[in-house]
Amino acid sequence: MSQTVGNTAAFIEAQQYSDFILMNLHDGLLPTNLYRNVSDFGSGTTIDIKTIGSTTIQEITENEDLTYNPIDTGTVQLQITDYVGDAWYITDILRQDSAQLEALHAARGAEATRAIQEHFETRFLTVVNAGQTASDRNLINGFSHRFRAAGTNQTLSEADLIDARLSFDKANAPVGGRMAIVDPVSAAAFAKRAQLTANLDAASSITQSLVKDGFHKEHQFVTEIYGWSIWTSNRLPTVTAETLTLADGSSSASTSGIANIFMCVGDDQVKPGMVAWRQPPRVETGRDRSKKRDEFDTTARFGMGVQRLDTLLVVVTSATATA
Repeated sequence: MSQTVGNTAAFIEAQQYSDFILMNLHDGLLPTNLYRNVSDFGSGTTIDIKTIGSTTIQEITENEDLTYNPIDTGTVQLQITDYVGDAWYITDILRQDSAQLEALHAARGAEATRAIQEHFETRFLTVVNAGQTASDRNLINGFSHRFRAAGTNQTLSEADLIDARLSFDKANAPVGGRMAIVDPVSAAAFAKRAQLTANLDAASSITQSLVKDGFHKEHQFVTEIYGWSIWTSNRLPTVTAETLTLADGSSSASTSGIANIFMCVGDDQVKPGMVAWRQPPRVETGRDRSKKRDEFDTTARFGMGVQRLDTLLVVVTSATATA
């Protein structure tokens, strides 16, 4: 009798596993120049950074005494607060009986490092937002540095970018290095408003980029708008039931949504945020002989804080509305 499915069942492996492994999808991380790296903080858990204020000029009358005024000084603090990591092990039995284990092991290590990077970025954006006073305009030289978006249904508009630029101008923030980190929903709402028309030069490289890729590609807008280099991020903090006005101080309302963060990152003197790495992400391995397994962990320790508020601005937009 010839071999058939019925009499050769032992040689039929109905369930097969492909050599291809499906990995997680990840969005792009923000650039690493967003914060000042505090390098003179090698021990302890808290560091004080000195600050110097401004002087006031006085009118002088001949043959009269000058008034000797002190200059304002103070400190801002940075603390080591976060100690995070991931740990896993591989038993000898699993090594002996498994297939493609090294691919799984390599992917696990990469995912652990990526998770720490995402945690770090989320924490940084949260800490910077928390540096401002909630339900307050956070005025600098009379202009708002925290307001809700002026677009329909609290969506991001050109007016918000212009108002943010004016607030930075009045705060004496440098023109170079101005950066806005906005939610993808905000980017979509803005793109819907900026319609391409026949008045745009079709031969323009910027126009061609907009037609081909839209306003943003790889999490960055294709061009600066009103002086802002604009990036998108899914890790911006949320705002719940916060009373905010428009940029001009009008139309106060209870507001919920996403805190889009504007900042100046031209150099370490102007960056609003600071970070100290006590231990960058590090992988360690070991052997537990009693349990017959190899152990691995990835850990990191750091702290972050706000060093100045005049180069920081937040525009709160809807988390869902694009029009």
